[in-house]
Amino acid sequence: MNWDAISFDWNHVRAFLAVVEQGSLSGAARALKQTQPTLSRQISSLEEALNLTLFERGTRIMQITEAGSELLAHVQNMAEAATQISLVAAGQSQAIEGAVRITSSDAMAAYALPRCLISLRESYPGISVELVPSNEMSDLTRRDADIAIRHVRPEQPDLVAKRIADIEISLFASKTYLSGLGPLNAPEDFADANFIGYQSPERLVPQIAAMGFPVTKSNFGITTSNGSTMYELVRDGAGIAFLPTIVAEGRLGLQRVLPNAPSFNMETWLVTHREIQTSRRIRITFDHLAKELAKDKWASLIARS
Repeated sequence: MNWDAISFDWNHVRAFLAVVEQGSLSGAARALKQTQPTLSRQISSLEEALNLTLFERGTRIMQITEAGSELLAHVQNMAEAATQISLVAAGQSQAIEGAVRITSSDAMAAYALPRCLISLRESYPGISVELVPSNEMSDLTRRDADIAIRHVRPEQPDLVAKRIADIEISLFASKTYLSGLGPLNAPEDFADANFIGYQSPERLVPQIAAMGFPVTKSNFGITTSNGSTMYELVRDGAGIAFLPTIVAEGRLGLQRVLPNAPSFNMETWLVTHREIQTSRRIRITFDHLAKELAKDKWASLIARS
């Protein structure tokens, strides 16, 4: 670092940026909680140190000069760096306590998260969790939540996403329901079966048909937008649905419709803000979820014995 090259007071740079953003000395003075004469002296001192005229002074507004405009981007970078320093300092000094708002699908909230959150609270009792079950794509950029569990990768560049283990999905039903359908040896035997639709059946028809099952919209007698409700409908014998294998077999005692029925993997992403770098409670919660959720191939989705 060449300290001799810095000929100005960094506080005066802050004054310069405040005047640009507020458009006047009076507005900048209010923003920085300083007097207008003090701010004016700081601007003059900065101009003298840099040997530049930064503003054309008027009675009401301060018009930035060409020289000032050339410096502005560098000054904004300095302000951003100063903000990050303050955030890091706050994050490092804070105790591991406070609220963390987590959103996930209702099924994930009901089946996967309870054990993870219990172990989090056992290790960090100062962290309180607000769990928000929702099947909507919560907008983290608007701070609807601190952490979200999603099944698609977010596209916003200001979010941090970590892919955890995929979840295997296949078609399942209760053993009682399947036995009532008669001999089932091939996908063609399911032409008259009831299927349970998640949100839009039209979206599922081509997907299930591509697996060889001759289904149409008429096969979907019940539709729901609630994952936990779909689990219970299948368990009570309402029909066939796409379900996570580990939940269907390991927790609900359901049966795959055919032993060799195709399956596919569903991506799972843990998503948060960039402030994870400066908030200890969010970082700890994020890392804990990433470790515990998919541990032992999603064992958290299986009920305790």
